[in-house]
Amino acid sequence: MTAATRETTINLRAPAAQRKLIDQAAQAQGKTRTGFMLEAAYEKAQQVLLDRTVFALDARRFQRFVALLDAPVKTSKALSRLLARRAPWDQ
Repeated sequence: MTAATRETTINLRAPAAQRKLIDQAAQAQGKTRTGFMLEAAYEKAQQVLLDRTVFALDARRFQRFVALLDAPVKTSKALSRLLARRAPWDQ
């Protein structure tokens, strides 16, 4: 990401030990502190939000849901194409 594409500022304070560790990890990956922190925070934010999908089912629908999960997978060309694509958040 270049400075021209950045739109907003994020400021934070951290203990010196945390900053040192972050700097070491960023250097190990050949990244700037900012780049390393943004990437790590962005990945964690995606993970947190994707894990928040919650739904409720009554007992009958839950049993049907479990049966569908346990059933053998039916493959199709469309499913194979879909699974071969990169996820939008990985692009």
